[in-house]
Amino acid sequence: MLRHLSLKDFVIVPSLELDFEPGFAVLTGETGAGKSILIDALQLALGGRGDAGVVREGAAKAEITAEFDTPAQVRPWLDDAGFDADDSLLLRRVIDAAGKSRAWINGGAATATQLRELADHLLDIHGQHAWQGLTRPAAVRELLDGFAGLDTASLARAHAAWKQAAEALEKAQGLQVEALRERERLAWQIGELDGLAPVEGEWPELNAEHERLSHGQSLLDAARSALDALDEAEPSAQSLASGALDQLERVLDHDARLLPAVQALRDVQAQLQDASHTLAAYLHKTDLDPSRMAELDERVSAWVTLARRYRRQPQDLPALLAQWRAELAALDAASNPEQLEAALAAARKAFDTEARAATRARKDAAPRLAAAVTAAMQQLGMAGGRFDIALLPTDAPQSYGLESAEFLVAGHAGSTPRPLAKVASGGELSRISLAIAVTTSQNAADHAPGTLIFDEIDVGIGGAVAETVGRLMKQLGHPSDQQRQVLAVTHLPQVAACADHHLVVAKALQGGSTVSSVSAVTGEARVAEVARMLGGERLSSTSLAHAQEMLDASTTAATAEAATTAAKPRKARS
Repeated sequence: MLRHLSLKDFVIVPSLELDFEPGFAVLTGETGAGKSILIDALQLALGGRGDAGVVREGAAKAEITAEFDTPAQVRPWLDDAGFDADDSLLLRRVIDAAGKSRAWINGGAATATQLRELADHLLDIHGQHAWQGLTRPAAVRELLDGFAGLDTASLARAHAAWKQAAEALEKAQGLQVEALRERERLAWQIGELDGLAPVEGEWPELNAEHERLSHGQSLLDAARSALDALDEAEPSAQSLASGALDQLERVLDHDARLLPAVQALRDVQAQLQDASHTLAAYLHKTDLDPSRMAELDERVSAWVTLARRYRRQPQDLPALLAQWRAELAALDAASNPEQLEAALAAARKAFDTEARAATRARKDAAPRLAAAVTAAMQQLGMAGGRFDIALLPTDAPQSYGLESAEFLVAGHAGSTPRPLAKVASGGELSRISLAIAVTTSQNAADHAPGTLIFDEIDVGIGGAVAETVGRLMKQLGHPSDQQRQVLAVTHLPQVAACADHHLVVAKALQGGSTVSSVSAVTGEARVAEVARMLGGERLSSTSLAHAQEMLDASTTAATAEAATTAAKPRKARS
């Protein structure tokens, strides 16, 4: 339930702090005083669209803070979203003069989308034009589904999967010729590369061997010349190093300082011998094979030619071949109509299962909702009237199922129910809308939001019917087995007299600016407000007495009804 609402610099409200209690509360005031400002503020606090126009003229920003009891079903959502899950749920929204908006949930930064996700669990608002939705098929179906407790999300997913499968099959059939050409192209390209049979890692080795053999004679000549210089020339490097070593060894005993030079020459001599042996082995093993060279020339040329043709580097050809093979396999799978047809049949079967379950739920709920609304109509000045719901098969399966819903009404006993928009007047539409709102709210008591708001839904209603409306709203605010809160914006004194709590909106000039305030009234102040609603600003003893009489009668009726309710055994809650 809503516990507290705080406004600062919102539209024409400089500052406001309001506490709310369980039960039925009304919000009244003169026309133009700003009664709907509180509703607008709550909608903004719950993620409604806001702009700079909500900031009071001359102020830097507007601030709205709403405190609710935390519903049990919201706690897991708060945990998953990273917000504190306390007993109180604090929502704060700030909109600056530039239209920039910021939001918080229990002190943590939040988005407007997150606020909207919470809204359905906290508030249910019925506006003064709610009757207009009663003629729209989508709104009618949603009301019926809500009464039936039907969640159509899985049905919509099944419909989307069926449509996707149908589109995949249609696309595959339409692209068969193009797919055939693409398959032929891939098969020809794969055949070319298969002829080369490139292996991953082959190109670097092949290229290195080709490079070596193409310079074979130069390599042999260089190795022969180096071996001659080391070992066979006169004088050779080895003979010169050996002679130098002999000279130093003869005199080494006379001066030990020559030892490092001797050791270095010995190392040089060993390295020269190793180099000579390596060059001799190289010359012995290296053979210029013209046939191998020709073979390498042909294979390198094939690699390079295909690489240029397909605009790739030679080393990328093995990966390209694997890619084309995968594309061909995918093309073959996609062009398999039997597989796609089987997938379509399975998707349609899953959708039909969900749709038939939805149809059964609607057929079960429609007469129950119709009977409940018909009963409510009898109390709202439409005695003998009858409400009905027609389920109409759709021409084709839809995301919501196999049927649409239409509200039918007979305004008088003995007449045949006809489509709502064709037979009901504006006043009747308002009363029927109220009957539906009351009925669906009572039905959803266990899972509905704790706060119901009726924003001038009683427009076009008066007299004894208005008293009934007030009693119905009071009943909604006092369910037998839980706390509920109903807030109604109303012009009707009969409705206001039934309330447990009465809030009055007033508008005044303050410092040259129009400001709006809200205050709770009791006692004589409440009597005066009900009297004003009865007869205008000029209060008379007659209007005051009438107002007092209405309030007393409401209190007496409420006491009697409470006693009757207490005497009835309560149904066990599931």
